[in-house]
Amino acid sequence: MIPSTAQAHVVVDEWVRAGVTDAVACPGSRNAPLLVALYAADRDGRLRLHVRIDERGAGFLAVGLGSVSGRIVPVVVTSGTAVANLHPAVLEASRSGVGLLVVSADRPVELVGSGANQTIDQVGMYGEAVRASVVMPLAEDRPGAARSWRAVVARALDRAAGTTGGDPGPVQLNVPLREPLLDPQGAVDPRTSSDPALEGRPEGAPWTGIVAAPPASTLAPLALRAGARTLVVAGHGGEVVPAGTRLPDGVPVLAEPTSPLWSDPAGGRALPAGTWALPAALDGTREDLRPEQVVVLGRPTLHRAVSRLLADPCVTVVAVPSVAPTGGRPRPGWTDVAGSVTAVGALPPPDDWKPDADFARAWAEADDRALEVLDSAVVEGSGPALAAATVAALPSGACLVVGASAPIRDVALAATPRADVTVLSARGVSGIDGAVSLAAGVALAHPGPTYALLGDLTFLHDTNGLLVGPEEPRGELVVVVANDDGGGIFATLEQGAPRFAAAFERVFGAPHGTDLAALCAAHRVPHRHAVPAELGGPTGALAPTGRPGTRVVEVAIDRSQRRATGEQTVAAVRAALADD
Repeated sequence: MIPSTAQAHVVVDEWVRAGVTDAVACPGSRNAPLLVALYAADRDGRLRLHVRIDERGAGFLAVGLGSVSGRIVPVVVTSGTAVANLHPAVLEASRSGVGLLVVSADRPVELVGSGANQTIDQVGMYGEAVRASVVMPLAEDRPGAARSWRAVVARALDRAAGTTGGDPGPVQLNVPLREPLLDPQGAVDPRTSSDPALEGRPEGAPWTGIVAAPPASTLAPLALRAGARTLVVAGHGGEVVPAGTRLPDGVPVLAEPTSPLWSDPAGGRALPAGTWALPAALDGTREDLRPEQVVVLGRPTLHRAVSRLLADPCVTVVAVPSVAPTGGRPRPGWTDVAGSVTAVGALPPPDDWKPDADFARAWAEADDRALEVLDSAVVEGSGPALAAATVAALPSGACLVVGASAPIRDVALAATPRADVTVLSARGVSGIDGAVSLAAGVALAHPGPTYALLGDLTFLHDTNGLLVGPEEPRGELVVVVANDDGGGIFATLEQGAPRFAAAFERVFGAPHGTDLAALCAAHRVPHRHAVPAELGGPTGALAPTGRPGTRVVEVAIDRSQRRATGEQTVAAVRAALADD
């Protein structure tokens, strides 16, 4: 049996034994043995294979699958630039704690640095973004070789899952393969071999039994200042409020849409309009809204007003770091406010908080008043209006993947939180890479309909996400594209100020004039134009069909007044709050 062929089948076989259910692969030459082995496993119903031609999209497809399923998803690519194209997905998986297994086929070591075609130094190329960089022993026809192959696979899967280390994330498994790559007699299944290691353990058991380590977190509960004006800021992250635990009744909670507390404040008082009211607390308009103590859950990523609050030296900031689902190592470095945090610890029980009741009541009243202003301030045809309409139109049980640029901010600023809808976004590194592919991966793993709300530039950045072969599995995905012909978010930043108007449109607005309907037609993806009023209802543009496949709903929005409208809304909320 050709050693490279045998090793590839052993690797895939061990993945299946360890619980891998999905794998993503890109065509190539050096990874041919792995591709053939994956095809055989898919044919036999042992796993589900997803083939993509673009490695960057393939990586984000795997991240989307892993984000929802919680399982390790291998993505198999050939050598050279194919490996480099996975770097954005590796970075996102690293900051999001998603178990991604990058399987990079490689030339044998004697060809690295020799000028051999399509050969680079791949080992360790992702640096600290991966939890480990593991090299598979070169496939050789010698007794006992398969034992080490299976053991290395088990080690890589363990590090990706965070089973013993408590820190799930991406792992690189570099697989050097020497020619010949494939058996000339055709694919040979090593499970029919007389070598026990090639066959694997009886009854489908994994080669190495990994026992989960006990929780490594020994953080003591935070000692909060009793009676202090306390605000909870819930950023991007998983379940940072342990199951069965609640926040004190009424404590104000300012949450991002990707936090579970956005729709379920766990006993606290959610502030859906809190981001609009916060500037009034910071500029002296409403001193009674200014917190003395902020408890940070997860990782704040969205709002500049929140960043200003957390940087205020007069405010005590304490952080509850994100912890791996296995209860492992906490990550206080995952919060962008690490420099201003005065203490890091576990969430204390509600009875230990003793928050200021008048402060909580003032925030509840301010939030209600801000919501009244927003009811009339959200401009029809704007990004926030579309975000609000999209979230409202989703069927119960839907998952919404939101673009990491303007759309996620629009959802945070204008949409009404819904406990029956899951919101995901690539907030690990907050890039717009691979957004369509990530949403497609979510659709393949989420049991209900999946939707994506993306800006036009984000959509165009990953149009290869629409490129799916006829035999590939598909989930039901509806992509809502907010098309303002350019980069609307930049209008709200420094470069959107009037003094930069001469340069803005070309270098920041970046209008493209692309015909999205024609682009979708080229990919044979259904497309329709719609207005927000047409999104909801049983016959609306977002009504689920129960049929797999991707369709695109394009909604034109206007970005010309985005900056002015935002400033006017903040001023209107400030005025409403000052009128006391």
